[in-house]
Amino acid sequence: MVRGGPSDTVYSEQAARRRLTEELTTWTWEGGLIVRRYRTGGWRPSVMVANAIAHVAEVAFHHPEITMAHRGVTVRLFTHAAGGLTDKDFELARKVEEVVTWRPNRGISALEGVPEGPCFRYLEDK
Repeated sequence: MVRGGPSDTVYSEQAARRRLTEELTTWTWEGGLIVRRYRTGGWRPSVMVANAIAHVAEVAFHHPEITMAHRGVTVRLFTHAAGGLTDKDFELARKVEEVVTWRPNRGISALEGVPEGPCFRYLEDK
C-alpha cells in the first residue's frame, strides 16, 4: 500500500486481490477497479438493484460506475481522487453486497421475502 492521508491509502494490485479473496469473494479485480456483476431476473429487478446501489453510494458520498441492462447490473469501484483503490472502495463494496443480497430469514423473520417462481425472480446469483 502507498500511504497518504487516512482516506488516501491506495492498495497495490496484490493487496487489493488479497482483500477480495478474503473479504469480497463475489467481486473481481479488473484493470485497477473492483467489479461486481449481479445477474437479475429481468428489467424491474435490474432497476431496483441499480437504485439500491445508487442510494447506498449517495449516502456514502462515494460514487461508483453503475451499468444496468435488462438482466443485470454491474458496479465498478475506484477512488478517483486518490488515483486507485482505497478503503472507501472496499467498504462501499461490502455495504452494496450486504444491501443487494439481503433476504429475510424465512421461518424466523416476520418478513416473507419474494415468493418462489420465475415471475418473482430477483437475483439469479445468490
